[in-house]
Amino acid sequence: MAHVLDNPRAYRQLRQQMDHAPTGVPDSPAIMQVLRILFSPQDADFARRIPTQPASLTALSRKLGEDRAVLEARLSNLALRGLVVDVERDGERFFALAPVLGGIFEFIMMRVRDELPIEKLARLFDDYLFHDEGFVRQSFNGSTQFGRSFGREEALPGDAHTEVLDWERVTRVIETASDITVGLCACRHNRSHLGKACDRPQRTCLSLNGGAQAMRRMEISKTISAKEAMNIVTECKQLGLAQTGDNVQREVTFLCNCCSCCCVLVNAIRTYNIRSAIVPANWAMEVDAGRCKGCGQCADACYTGAIRMAEREQEQELKLAVPDMDLCLGCGVCYGICDNGAIHMKQRERRPLVPETAFDKTVMIAVERGKLADIVFENPETLSQRALGRILSVLEKSPPGQAALAVKPLRSLYLNALVKRARP
Repeated sequence: MAHVLDNPRAYRQLRQQMDHAPTGVPDSPAIMQVLRILFSPQDADFARRIPTQPASLTALSRKLGEDRAVLEARLSNLALRGLVVDVERDGERFFALAPVLGGIFEFIMMRVRDELPIEKLARLFDDYLFHDEGFVRQSFNGSTQFGRSFGREEALPGDAHTEVLDWERVTRVIETASDITVGLCACRHNRSHLGKACDRPQRTCLSLNGGAQAMRRMEISKTISAKEAMNIVTECKQLGLAQTGDNVQREVTFLCNCCSCCCVLVNAIRTYNIRSAIVPANWAMEVDAGRCKGCGQCADACYTGAIRMAEREQEQELKLAVPDMDLCLGCGVCYGICDNGAIHMKQRERRPLVPETAFDKTVMIAVERGKLADIVFENPETLSQRALGRILSVLEKSPPGQAALAVKPLRSLYLNALVKRARP
């Protein structure tokens, strides 16, 4: 649904508003074309006034000065088109302007969209998400990411000295989910329209808990049982896919089954050497040199390229698998493919920092990207004392937050303003 461009300023302002999201939406010709395809000029002028963090329908009606029923219908239409996020909490609907990654890209590509010029969109998404270095580096800058690796449970050590937490187990995350849906893998579906996708299955992207409820409300994915979800994960493991999910401990909202050739996150690692683009699991590959036959299957299967085959000092005819510990995500794909029992997973000396909640994750990402003021002050009337306390708690616990609080002008001006806006 292409639109005549009769209000370029509205599209520029829409992109700028989307850029307030923690991961950002930097400018480029590709993203501007995407916005012109997906938003009419009227939609763009309206959407630029929607905050990037969820705001209640009541608050938005008051802020925008629009009738509640009319506003709800308009926002619902944008949500069904995959342009805003639509969630419900305690009987109240909340809406937010969707970013590109972790938003519009997935909302468009996780189901078939016959009403859109999908091949053109696929090319533009590919240009922006895979080949625009400015976007990639802005999105994955910092140590806190929106995705983390899940180690294969069958590969994890079973001794009494090793603690495996429930939120590290895919089985527990699925079994305890209040709701589960499945949709197309946005990455493989997008690449399929370019003739670049691998032959791995596409109906593999799981949404969980509140994420599942939102995806079903937006008519993006379909409800399935926990057993069906586990069957999908099992099949994907057998095909050498790695599990990447929401980088939180509580209420995980998504679980992907990723390949090395189509995944946007893996592309940031392999093409731009952004090693922190996916937060590693609390495990890393370990090789038993006595069992390793140097076949190289693990190196071929590693989806981040973390394994190289090196010559042994005394047996040059026989290679040895050598992992790059800084690049290894602890996914366990190599364990599943080794026929010689030469690969084990060991616990890292330092456990990666995983935010407790989605709110904590958003704050940590925003601090690292210099976006905290954007997400706080774009909708200050929704900032409660409880939210303020949570923000300060995250700042105090995270290294970048501690560094921010140590800056005297920021502490005196920013926090005073924050407290003032949070007062009832």
